[in-house]
Amino acid sequence: MKQMTSHDQEGSSLRRTELRAQVIEAIAQTMDLYGANHSFGKLYGIMFFEDKPMTLEDMKEYMNMSKSNMSYAIRSLLDSKMVTKLEEKQDRKDQYVAETDFFQTFRVFFTMKLQREIDVMLGAINKVIPELSEMALAEETSDAERAECLRDLHKLRHGVTYYSWLQKFVNRLRDGEFLDLE
Repeated sequence: MKQMTSHDQEGSSLRRTELRAQVIEAIAQTMDLYGANHSFGKLYGIMFFEDKPMTLEDMKEYMNMSKSNMSYAIRSLLDSKMVTKLEEKQDRKDQYVAETDFFQTFRVFFTMKLQREIDVMLGAINKVIPELSEMALAEETSDAERAECLRDLHKLRHGVTYYSWLQKFVNRLRDGEFLDLE
């Protein structure tokens, strides 16, 4: 078996770095698809491959971003639970690590996004339905306007059915029901 020379090891390390960069860019592009900032995705990708916690200063060196942008990026990743802030500090600086379990990041990210959609849409629909119902039942409402109100109510009730189903889906996803990997 041939032993690797230091030149071979350097070439291997460089190639591994290039391969990592391809995956980091893919992570950034994927997160961009879901409405996350491309540079935040790139930061997550860098942290994903890091084998130790990182401080904002460490991240700044990798990303060449301002400290305020770096703080905003890390807050966004913390909010989406893709990054965790550690209790212990390094030289009085906060340390962060990336969640490396893609199943976990998928579950948390999508339950948060879908739950927000459910809350916003059901809030609006449930606020509108009573007033539309009153308009449809009011004696002074014209037949044409009543018909429009009833059509709108029908669509909104279908929306309630959909968002009720989506809530059950989110609850099951949050509980990890769909993560049976076997």
